[in-house]
Amino acid sequence: MSPSPRTGGCLCGRVRYRADAAPLAVRTCWCRLCQYLGGGGATVNVCFPADAVTITGTLRWHGSTADSGNAMRRGFCPDCGTPVVSNAEQRPHLTFLRAGTLDDPADAAPEATIWASAAPAWAAIDPDIPCHAGQLPPVA
Repeated sequence: MSPSPRTGGCLCGRVRYRADAAPLAVRTCWCRLCQYLGGGGATVNVCFPADAVTITGTLRWHGSTADSGNAMRRGFCPDCGTPVVSNAEQRPHLTFLRAGTLDDPADAAPEATIWASAAPAWAAIDPDIPCHAGQLPPVA
């Protein structure tokens, strides 16, 4: 991955962010909630230290419980609907940005796939990276 900072934002440009740290992890997630966020596919989530991420613009938040049991808050642009960020209430020191919102999404290649047990039979799962049936331990 290229050196920080990493920048990105939503489709309409009203929400922007900057991450001034190296990612702690990049994972493809096939949990059922991520399938909703990904429009049927997996999401690719880039984990950063929360204190390294600055978000400008207004997000709308939705709370839910992930398959892992974690209470999650997911932020999306209220204008264009782009899912931008997730935060686990149990890990307020971490922020998860959607790789597709990076200005350079090629800058966030997944290192692992999680929740493969929830993936549909047609899912394309990269055989070249570690694949896990469920959640991995926290990165930090």
